[in-house]
Amino acid sequence: MTDAARQRRAQRVARRRRRYQSPFPNGWARFRAHLNAWFVDHQVFRAVYPNLWRLGPHAWRSSQPSPAQLRRLAKRGLRTVVNLRGGSEFGSYALEREACADLGLAYRELKLFSRHAPEREAIAEAAKLFDEIAYPALLHCKSGADRAGLAAALYVLLREGGTLAEAKAQLAPVYGHFRMAKTGVLDATLDAFGAAEAEAAARGETLDFLKWSQTDYDPAAVTRGFRESNLFGFIVDRVLRRE
Repeated sequence: MTDAARQRRAQRVARRRRRYQSPFPNGWARFRAHLNAWFVDHQVFRAVYPNLWRLGPHAWRSSQPSPAQLRRLAKRGLRTVVNLRGGSEFGSYALEREACADLGLAYRELKLFSRHAPEREAIAEAAKLFDEIAYPALLHCKSGADRAGLAAALYVLLREGGTLAEAKAQLAPVYGHFRMAKTGVLDATLDAFGAAEAEAAARGETLDFLKWSQTDYDPAAVTRGFRESNLFGFIVDRVLRRE
């Protein structure tokens, strides 16, 4: 792709983002957002398989929810929705915020990425958010596989006080996550903590994940050290078209 083509694409994305930042001015705009969500942002697949899983007694993880799915979860006691995608150029973004407002659900954003190790600031922000929000909560990305898996792993470690093994279980093929693709860098982050934890145990010490993430953890080194499988990278990036 040429620089000019990249610039044109960036301009188109920026226009779409602006379109979905404000409340819908009329029913036609809302209808267009539904069409965009279903056929551009792949809600047509999520309607069949929402990749919704219970994450302990106080949370769920899932793919991008539709307004109808949010209504069903609200009836089950949902109080907070955490969008791991951040601001989006898709109609799903505006529909989700509108549904949360209509249903009285708190809406928060915690932008995570699936192709490089999470920054220290993102982990600290996750810890703060998990302490602040009302539960039960829903953590979601687009497909519910990678960023939702990372957020679920962080939730297990930071909020539930779970083990590293329990956190790693949130990044698994059953959720659609593949550690041999580029998204495996998320597993490498937990592996880095596991190595540090083992070293601490050999010294007769315990290691706190949050403290480690803000001191000894080097996300750039984890990202540089990870190597993907070209085959799985093609499947995740080109076939499944994951964000």
